[in-house]
Amino acid sequence: MRPVRALRRAALHEWGPLFSTVRDALATSRLQAIPMTLAAVCLTALVQMVQNQSWGYGPVHDLGAVRAEDPLWAALLRTPLSLFVPALDLPVWGALVQILVVFGTAEICLGRWRTLLIAYVATLAGTMYARIGVSIDPEGLFGLPATDAKVVDTGPSAAVVGLAVYVCHVYRAWFTGALVIAAMVAEMIFKNNLAGKEHLAAIAAVLVLCAATVRRDRRRLQRRRTQGLGPGAGDRSGAPPIRS
Repeated sequence: MRPVRALRRAALHEWGPLFSTVRDALATSRLQAIPMTLAAVCLTALVQMVQNQSWGYGPVHDLGAVRAEDPLWAALLRTPLSLFVPALDLPVWGALVQILVVFGTAEICLGRWRTLLIAYVATLAGTMYARIGVSIDPEGLFGLPATDAKVVDTGPSAAVVGLAVYVCHVYRAWFTGALVIAAMVAEMIFKNNLAGKEHLAAIAAVLVLCAATVRRDRRRLQRRRTQGLGPGAGDRSGAPPIRS
């Protein structure tokens, strides 16, 4: 029984605050707690249906398909929609589940605007990495073959990975965050494709955001201590941020 109790305590320590936050929000507001997530799920499903029509494939890819060979201005304009364009070689239900679970958790825990910001930072990091990767030696660790410049780069996976890491950081779910990163490293090692390396680029960008948040909170705490105010109820250096 001791190992079971130890595992239970570890699970409560790892996921307890995060689970409680999500449970309480859904119990109080139900689906009204995640309006942005539901809109994203519906948009992704709609885009999937449209791009599978003979008349819809062209417009969807003109507006949301990003390739490393595209002009930078075009890639930047297409990036917002590209997040909601499911990859044609993957089952759409996987993208929908990822958005519902990870975006929904992030929207409750971080607020919709911070969720969108982190999602697009992660997606843009992957997009920019692809452009850099095809321009360097493909035999190197961070290089990509020239053919990857023509690969259509869409879907929510980079945003999902980035949001998962950020939420784990905020709620101090260190083991889960490390597991997500380890899984992406393993994907890159065993598959060594564009998607795997883009996921690592997204994680790197989000880790920079995490470090910036920690530095900001430390400065804020130091300033409050200098002013003799103490941590106070508004300080967020020792607790998950309040939803905005």
